[in-house]
Amino acid sequence: MKILIIQQRRGIGDLIIFLPYIHAISKKFNTRVSLLVKENSKASDLLAEDDHIDEIVILDKEKDGLGGFFKLSNELKKRKFDKVFIFNSSLRYNLVAKFSGIKSIHQYPLFRSKDNIVHSAKIFTENMIGEVVSTESNLKIKNTINNFDKNFKHICVAIAASGSTKIWSTHNYIRLCQELAKNQKCKFYIAAGKNDIDLINEFKNSDVGKNCESFEELSIKETLPIIKNCNLTIANDTGFAHISAALGVKTLTLFMDSPILSYGRYSSRMATVEPGEKDSTKHDTLGKDKISFKKVLSESLKLLN
Repeated sequence: MKILIIQQRRGIGDLIIFLPYIHAISKKFNTRVSLLVKENSKASDLLAEDDHIDEIVILDKEKDGLGGFFKLSNELKKRKFDKVFIFNSSLRYNLVAKFSGIKSIHQYPLFRSKDNIVHSAKIFTENMIGEVVSTESNLKIKNTINNFDKNFKHICVAIAASGSTKIWSTHNYIRLCQELAKNQKCKFYIAAGKNDIDLINEFKNSDVGKNCESFEELSIKETLPIIKNCNLTIANDTGFAHISAALGVKTLTLFMDSPILSYGRYSSRMATVEPGEKDSTKHDTLGKDKISFKKVLSESLKLLN
């Protein structure tokens, strides 16, 4: 049986959140599944060593619009899928599946405008397979690193994010690392890319710069074994926070301008700090200047020790 799963959300965090349901479908039908995802999800890097995944089909700009509709349909038709699970309410993907000749189509209710990403995926999958599915995501990697000095605490610091309103000040992160390094030897790993070079350089040029390494020249796949071996990740609400939790690493995520109930409550490995009352952070909260430094430090020490 050939199974396709369509997950059109573009973020790394989105892909990580859907992993339990992708794995559950694969296990239920005892077969590797193919994914239709966007390039920004970095699925090719994240799932390269996942035994539940058969093929990753990239949903790029050439498959948008009317011409893209038929190009995508023809591409899927060649693969001769038997079933498709569509994790959205789009009529477009329903019609793509039909034009692709897929006989068994399972999808969210059409035209639903709003949902909680975790709850919707969980309810949909459980209804389809008739089993309870944990929300806990698990990234599967085979390559590990064995030369981490155990005399140090290894801390991943994800200082960037998809938008400026979701970024806690780099000055705050530097100050935080200074405090963490006062009573124990620490090594820091700056989780950010080439587009964040200004933030990276600010961190490197600080007092803690001599004890840090940066991910700027690494692919997502190359960062996975490093993060896996860290004692703690401290992060803005960004892809690296979700990667860290899915790798089994204790993760402290700062929510300032995104829905914490959707992205911060699905994993037992993820602790959170937010600017207002518990579970109140949403889009347009604009709370990056209201995150308590003392609380972030306190939570970091608690998780580290």
